[in-house]
Amino acid sequence: MKSPLSVAAALVPVSALAAETPAESYTWGHPMMWGWGWSGMIFGPLFMILVLAVVIAVAVLIVRSLGGPWYGAAPPHYSPPGRTPLDILKERFARGEIDKDEFEDRRRVLGE
Repeated sequence: MKSPLSVAAALVPVSALAAETPAESYTWGHPMMWGWGWSGMIFGPLFMILVLAVVIAVAVLIVRSLGGPWYGAAPPHYSPPGRTPLDILKERFARGEIDKDEFEDRRRVLGE
């Protein structure tokens, strides 16, 4: 066990260094809150929200780029260019989906 004298001797140089430091090093300085009052503290939460929004936006962009194109709830059903309603009607007649009478009636409705 160490003697109290050796402990005191070990602490003397530390206390001597602390006594030699200038008094200005213990002042509060000029932090944001003390200089601007409480209004300066609004920037901390705003910056946190901004950083969080940027992180979420980057995550969404990464997920969307990895997921491929997005077409909404249902893919659009467009006929390829150049196909007219009469072409579709002719295809249905050729496949046997409609008979000759229905084909003639629908062709008259289309006006051709």
